[in-house]
Amino acid sequence: MNENNDEKLIFIYNADSGLVNTVKDFWHKALRPSTYQCNLCQTTFGTFGAKKEWKSFINDLGIESEFLHKDEFLEKYDVKDAKYPSAYILKNGSLSVFISQEEMNKVATLTEMEELVSSKLK
Repeated sequence: MNENNDEKLIFIYNADSGLVNTVKDFWHKALRPSTYQCNLCQTTFGTFGAKKEWKSFINDLGIESEFLHKDEFLEKYDVKDAKYPSAYILKNGSLSVFISQEEMNKVATLTEMEELVSSKLK
């Protein structure tokens, strides 16, 4: 595993932060899951938060990870034409796409998401 402190994975949800958006997203996922626009949320979250297996997987990666909503990501990083959901890697102050929106949206299960992240880190 990579223990480099100069690297960080940044996962971005296709949702905005805040209580109103959280409640709206909760009901959208519950009532119309097929039309929900965040595959990262869909595969890694259960009803009341991140799945335990996902949390363990992220903790065992050996690289710092951060999870942001779209609005938080855009506030913190200057990325033109970012697409969501996706993941970026920050290396030596430089940000680049780690998992594209297209790749993220092809994932159907938590296991597939974990395999995608693992394969990209190799």
